[in-house]
Amino acid sequence: MRIGGVHTPILMLTGHDDVHDRVTALDAGVDDYLVKPFSIDELMARLRAMHRRAETFSSKGNTNSEDFRLQLADLTMDTRTRDVSRAGESIQLSVKEYDLLNFLMRGAGRVLERQDIMRGVWGENFFGDDNLLDVYIRYLRQKIEHQDRPTLIHTVRGVGFILRQTTD
Repeated sequence: MRIGGVHTPILMLTGHDDVHDRVTALDAGVDDYLVKPFSIDELMARLRAMHRRAETFSSKGNTNSEDFRLQLADLTMDTRTRDVSRAGESIQLSVKEYDLLNFLMRGAGRVLERQDIMRGVWGENFFGDDNLLDVYIRYLRQKIEHQDRPTLIHTVRGVGFILRQTTD
């Protein structure tokens, strides 16, 4: 569905609770992951949260071309086309990698706490292992940071991450 350009929120209901299964599903474009057995109340809360996120994303407005372009140093993101490039070189990201980078770029220059990032990217009701964030930060670093370019994603130990251009 994601490859075909469908951006409808997807909640995966499954009996598989392995971290590898969750990472694979999230990489494939799933927005949230709920393991059986689950309560109907939790299912409904997750659906409401996904609906709120979808409304927020679609209501950001499409009138000004500047709203679509995020940039920090030589890293550029076009939110209309989901194109990402650094120094003019196209970067292919999974759905969650893109969502994470989008969240970091919208908060560029500010320290973003781990829990805020998790809520912003995986949803308010995500109760999985927050090491998933570290996995995706590592994936992003491998794709956007190279030895010949300045580091953009910085760890703030015990707090979270900041996306910023360094002067060194």
